[in-house]
Amino acid sequence: MIIKPKVRGFICTTAHPAGCERHVLEQIEYVKSQGKVAGGQNVLVIGASTGYGLASRIVSAFGSGAKTIGVFFERPSADERTASAGWYNTVAFHKAAQAEGLLSININGDAFSNEIKQQTLAAIREHLGTVDLVVYSLASPRRTHPDNGETYSSVLKPIGAKYTNKTINFANGVVSDISIEPANVTEIAHTVEVMGGDDWQRWIQLLDEAGVLANGVKTVAYSYIGPQITHAIYREGTIGRAKDHLEATAQALNGLLQKYEGEAVVSVNKALVTQASSAIPIVPLYISILYKVMKEKGLHEGCIEQMYRLYQDCLFGAGDRQFDEKGRIRIDDWEMQADVQAEVTALWQQIASENVEQISDLAGYRRDFMKLFGFDLEGVDYEADITLNEWDAI
Repeated sequence: MIIKPKVRGFICTTAHPAGCERHVLEQIEYVKSQGKVAGGQNVLVIGASTGYGLASRIVSAFGSGAKTIGVFFERPSADERTASAGWYNTVAFHKAAQAEGLLSININGDAFSNEIKQQTLAAIREHLGTVDLVVYSLASPRRTHPDNGETYSSVLKPIGAKYTNKTINFANGVVSDISIEPANVTEIAHTVEVMGGDDWQRWIQLLDEAGVLANGVKTVAYSYIGPQITHAIYREGTIGRAKDHLEATAQALNGLLQKYEGEAVVSVNKALVTQASSAIPIVPLYISILYKVMKEKGLHEGCIEQMYRLYQDCLFGAGDRQFDEKGRIRIDDWEMQADVQAEVTALWQQIASENVEQISDLAGYRRDFMKLFGFDLEGVDYEADITLNEWDAI
């Protein structure tokens, strides 16, 4: 079959296996071009198939030569329906890792569940013995709690009052105002259940109790703060409440990991086009403007550049670790520079449907969005006939 993109809202319902492979190989090539980086040698990545989690796994394997176990929840192909992009990303990663003699173990299932945790634990015991780096990079809209069986859903809402600001339909470039009603107490609590630190803590406690954490082990989870423009819907909204919980969890885990001379940290990363960020009102418009400013200043980074810098300068290297007053690593530092934010703010005040293509990098946003699903990459023949089952094996 010939695979074309089918975009609905902030999701593409098709994925191109050759395009996803090309995207993964581009990231691998970037890491190799930068040279080796100190890092964990036995690495567990929870949420390993897209975005920052995938980039973390790539840097671990191809930058540090690590054996990796990746946990993810992705869909294989069925009949004439393509697999999910994360599935094809993992196929590509696994193939490239095997070609270089790097151990790659893949576990597909609900990382929130006790079953997948136990399956992962068994794989660690069989293939690694211990782990010295645990990356927690889950981005899920819902979570079924392993103890009570209740399913919680997260919401993208402000807290305390209705919020109105500009947003964009990035498919057609229409800029409009959007108003979002505030979350109620239950919605806030459920968002924290899904996106907070409870599951991260459960993973680390399980690995601790099983005796598979190496001395000096590090664990890192990812967060975002962003500018005042996005605070009401992000940092001061329901997601921000969950991120507060995640960051508090890091402090608790630091106490647990003292006996290993290890550490738990939260890395605050840059705003980027991901499947998760595309769903948040206001954020795609902000990112489109941010991209224009940062590219003009030579400061733009994608997921792989961010993760390489995190490993090299902050987690394992000798560079400035850039901790803030709350103990978080800040690799959003270039995004949050005063001159960058001043220009973004000025453009935000001017932007409208009539000028969005000129004063933002909406084209770059769209291109990065399509790349998430394996489309719009150079060197890929999108008219080629694809046999889906040839891309099913992980």
